[in-house]
Amino acid sequence: RALFYETALSNDQTMSCATCHVQANAFSDPRQFSVGTDGSLGRRNAPAIMNPIYDTAFFWDGRAPSLEHQAFGPVTNPVEMANSWAVVVDRLEQDPTYPGMFQAAFGTPDIDSVRIVQAIAQFERTLLSFDSRFDRWYYGGDSTQLTQQEQRGFDLFMGEAQCADCHTPPLFHDVSFRNIGLHGQLSDLGVEEVTGLMDDRWRFKTSTLRNIEVTAPYMRDGRFTTLEEVVDFYADDVEVNMPNLDPHMFPWSLGQIELDPQERADLVAFMRTLTDASFLSDPDLGPPF
Repeated sequence: RALFYETALSNDQTMSCATCHVQANAFSDPRQFSVGTDGSLGRRNAPAIMNPIYDTAFFWDGRAPSLEHQAFGPVTNPVEMANSWAVVVDRLEQDPTYPGMFQAAFGTPDIDSVRIVQAIAQFERTLLSFDSRFDRWYYGGDSTQLTQQEQRGFDLFMGEAQCADCHTPPLFHDVSFRNIGLHGQLSDLGVEEVTGLMDDRWRFKTSTLRNIEVTAPYMRDGRFTTLEEVVDFYADDVEVNMPNLDPHMFPWSLGQIELDPQERADLVAFMRTLTDASFLSDPDLGPPF
């Protein structure tokens, strides 16, 4: 937790993990693209961190097979923290508190990059969010938690709209990588950049919808600012002829799923029930300093 909020990880000591993963936004970045220490913009929207203990691949393109692998990246990325591990380790060794914390956690006060990312990853595994109104209604049996409109949205989500095929409860994602037919930004090849396989072109990680109300902007490039825009995209604007379009998108692209304005509003209303207010404000997940 201390390292997640530690600005000494960045070259100019102004940026921590929490700079781009803000608790009030479900540990996502409310900016379209994160800004590095030198003002450089990232190429993708920083994803939220929720329930990562259940994930098996990280980053939009899945290039990191574990939280530890993911945590190695930002420190030395020139458009993020732009630092070196040698500098980070030296700073933490000179800090009056960190050697003792490493002693308590690992048995010796030794500090190195492996231990740093292990500690950050272990904190991230505590970022669990399962206390939304939906959870209290669906799993807790409290029928008062959702309005009639929100329940209609849930029925659409699980049924006719087929949202749950990919955004499957309880995680509201299925640890998959899909091409959903977004227009533009075709230079970002997604998973293909990792595997080199054309079949992976424009495939990106399916995002969780938990706390989706507070994680705008949406999609890998942050192109949509509202949930209404997201629903309208699926209903009206999936690219029919895009190569490698995921089969789950065929009903949308072929016009087989039609949503009227009320149904679209119902879907948005349901998605807002996935907000976990306690997770967004839990002081035990916030800065320890």
